[in-house]
This record gives sequence, structure tokens and C-alpha cells, in this order.
Amino acid sequence: MKFFTFPFLFSLFLFLHLHSSSASNHSSHLHSLRFHVGRGDFVSVVELWKAAGRNLVESIVDNSSLILAETRTYRKDPLNNFQRYTGGWNIKNKHYWASVAFTAAPFFVIAGIWFIVFGLSLFLICLCYCCCRREPYGYSRLAYALSLIFLILFTIAAIVGCIVLYTGQGKFHSITTRTLDYVVGQADDTVVNLHNVSDYLSAAKKIGVATAFLSPDIQTKIDDIDRKLNSSATTLSEKTGENSENIQYVLDHIRLALIILAAVMLLLAFLGFLFSILGMQSLVYSLVIIGWILVAGTFILCGVFLLLHNVVADTCVSMNEWVQNPTAHTALDDILPCVDNATAQETLTQSKNVAFQLVDVVNNVITGIANGNFPPSAGAPFYFNQSGPSMPILCNPFYSNLTDRLCASGEVELGNATVVWRNFVCEASASGICTTPGRLTPTYYGQMTAAVNVTFGLYKYGPYLVSLQDCSFVRQTFTDIQNNYCPGLRRYTQWIYIGLVLVSAAVMLSLIFWVIYARERRHRVYTKSHMGQ
Repeated sequence: MKFFTFPFLFSLFLFLHLHSSSASNHSSHLHSLRFHVGRGDFVSVVELWKAAGRNLVESIVDNSSLILAETRTYRKDPLNNFQRYTGGWNIKNKHYWASVAFTAAPFFVIAGIWFIVFGLSLFLICLCYCCCRREPYGYSRLAYALSLIFLILFTIAAIVGCIVLYTGQGKFHSITTRTLDYVVGQADDTVVNLHNVSDYLSAAKKIGVATAFLSPDIQTKIDDIDRKLNSSATTLSEKTGENSENIQYVLDHIRLALIILAAVMLLLAFLGFLFSILGMQSLVYSLVIIGWILVAGTFILCGVFLLLHNVVADTCVSMNEWVQNPTAHTALDDILPCVDNATAQETLTQSKNVAFQLVDVVNNVITGIANGNFPPSAGAPFYFNQSGPSMPILCNPFYSNLTDRLCASGEVELGNATVVWRNFVCEASASGICTTPGRLTPTYYGQMTAAVNVTFGLYKYGPYLVSLQDCSFVRQTFTDIQNNYCPGLRRYTQWIYIGLVLVSAAVMLSLIFWVIYARERRHRVYTKSHMGQ
């Protein structure tokens, strides 16, 4: 297993790994957090994130199909004779990648044309200069003035483009880092909750009030469940941390590359303008050769970031549409760990069952021992000189059929039972006999408190685990990403490629006018010197 990510982490990986040699290469294994329960089980982890090729929603009730971002991805597909692509967002489909890459084709074409045409032009200029040298002749004042004006304008445009690029990369890095922190935070919360469930299950196995314990078969099953939960949480924590470092590494290098590019292009534009004004012709032509290569590379980067911008936008639209239709079959079926509602309901049923049994154990001790008035001859654990008012029983939040139940009069709720029962604790001797009025010894009170805490934990985390099962957790995460982070991701990727376009075009035209202005300046100097003679 190369990578282990939480489902929503997939979106961020998609944003940041477009440099991969093949967009359809999904050899990294995704695993699904699926909780399967049998009779008497609370929850057990059957498997961690199955390979992406497996459909995790085969038994979803709604069998309708949904093409994600269908309207937005309706683009020409060069792999299909430039027919319109109609498959929607699907990163496993090569036609999707071909169609989205086609949107950036103009920049790749411009880069190729520029590299070839300007390269040939430079070659011809050098050839003419070396083989057909002749003295400069008169110059046009208008051409000289216009070349200077355009040179100034395009230098200013290059500076503005560098500012836009630098600002855009800073904001892009900030929003992607915040998105990563949010996603990792969600995964960390899941790890904490899984560990909490594991701790509660471990405690439940050891719960004993007086002589009442959970049955041995349930304790054995809890051992198995606890082992799998801990394994799941540990693996999720380790792999999420690993992936977080990988993503942050990519983000930092993207930021560094864009900062360097903005600085180099800014320096190039400034030096080119300065050398042209000062008439340093040899340095100008050296910068022209460097700029010729950099401009071609920058246009290619324009195309890459336009492609990135479109994929980010497609993914955000797809997440939003999936949130609206979480039970429909989509291209996300192979990635999201969603299972059918029946399995989710079974998980909740079993969590209720364990909580119900623990409450029953506690109440049996209360009614059968604590509230009893046994003679000393009854012995332990029935007699410990209990006396005073009867203590209230614990409110069971479920009926025997595990439907929700309201507390009856005289019952104490899980949340405040330990506070109420503290009033019924007596002072006990070393042998465990009450020396003051009360219905519980400190030892029994501690055992019942532990039982209540475990029961409350199982009751609290049952619905949370179901939220992982029925995709409501993933749905909420996707909703947060779509609402809070997608607008920034789309906006700042657009800023970056706009800045790249502006820098590329401005420096490209500056290169041309470096050559033109250098020629006009040389002719002007030659003409003035001859006129002076």
C-alpha cells in the first residue's frame, strides 16, 4: 500500500499531482473504512480502503446514475476526432483528461510557435549580421520613439504580471495549506474518535459491578473489535501524516518555483530594458536568447495552470453535485467509502444493543443489591449494611427493541447519574461494610461510574460511526471544502495563470522591442555621428 488517505483527501491530491506522467495511474491503493457488525458486536473494521477499482456502493438503494459536472466538462476531445466529451468528471477516463488538456492547448501551441519562429528569426538575424554586414544607415525618429514607448509599456506590463503572479502564488499557497490543514484535521478527529471508541470498548470488556459482568463471548468479540479499531486508527494516523508531508512538500516547491520564476522574469525585463537604454547590444542579445527559452517555458506553465484551474473547478462542481445526490452512482463511487443504509443501520443497532446491556447490568445491581435490605447472613456481595432511601435506577435510552426511549419519572440520565448517585455513597470500613447510611460503597460507586461512562461513550459515538458509514461525514466535509475552499482555489489558480500569461506576453513583446530598439538606437547613434562629421 503506497498511500492511505481519507476520502476527501483525494481532492487535494488531485489538485497537486498533475505533474504525474499519467493521470489515470491509480496504482496507489485506497482503502475504505467499513464497519461491519454481527450479532452481539458493537462495531468491527472489516477492511481499510479497498483498491479504487472496487465499487464500494454496489448495494446502494438508489441505483440511478449521475454524470458529474456534465455541463462544465462538455469539451472537445482530441482522442475522439474532436467530438464533444460527454462522460463528465471522471479521472479514470483518458478522454476526460484529453478534453480538459485541450482547453490549455492554445498556450502549448503558442509556446511551440514562439520557440520555433523566434528561434529561426534569431538564427537569420545572426546569419545576416555575420555574413552580410553593412554600415548602419539613417533611422526613423518615429520608429525610434515608438519602439522606446512600446518597450517602456511592455516592461511595465511585465512588472505588473510578475506582481500578479507573486500575489497569486502566495494566496494559492495559503488557501491550499488551509485546505490541507482542514482535511488533516478532519482525519485527526477521526483517529481520535476511533481511539475513543476503542478505549470505551476495552473498558466495557472489563466492566464489573458487584458480581455482574458482560458475558465471555461478548468480551471475546470486543477483543477482536478493539484490535481492528486500533489498527485502523494507527494506520490512518500514520498515512495521513505521511500524505500531509508529501502534499506540503509539493506545495512548498510549487511556491518556490513560482517565486523564482516571477523574480527571474522581473529581473530579465528590468535588465533587458536597462541594457537596451544604455546601448549594451551584446548583453541585450544574450538576454534575448535567455528570454526566448524562458518565454516558451512560461507559456507551457500557463497551459499547465489553466489545466489545473479547470480540473480544480471540475472537482469542486463534482463534489457539490455529489453532495446533492449522495446515493446516485457516479465516478466518485470508486473513491468514496460509502456503504448502503442497511449496513449503517445495523451498526447503530449493535451499538444500541451493547449500551442497552450495560445499562441493564447496572440497573440489576441497583434493584437486586443496592436497594435491597439484606441480613448480615446474606454475606457479600449482597450485604454491606446498605440503608437509607432507595437510589434511582439508570435511565435506559432504548427499549428492548432498541427504539429510542424517554426517561421515566424517578430515573437518572446517563449525563448526570454519577452526580446523583454520589449522594447514596456511604463511608465503608476496610472490609467493605458501610459505617454510615448509604446504598453504595465507594468501590461499588466506582464500578457503576465506570459502567455509566462506558455506556455514555458507546451511546455518544454510535451515531458518529454511522456518519462514516452513510457518507454524511464525507458529505459534510465535501460541503465545507466546496463552500469554504473551492472558491479560493479556483480564484487563485486563475490569478496564477493570468499572471503567467501577462508575464509571458509582456516579456515576449519586450524581447522583440529589445531587438528593434537596439537596432534603431544603433542607427540613430551612427547617423548622428556622421551628421556631426
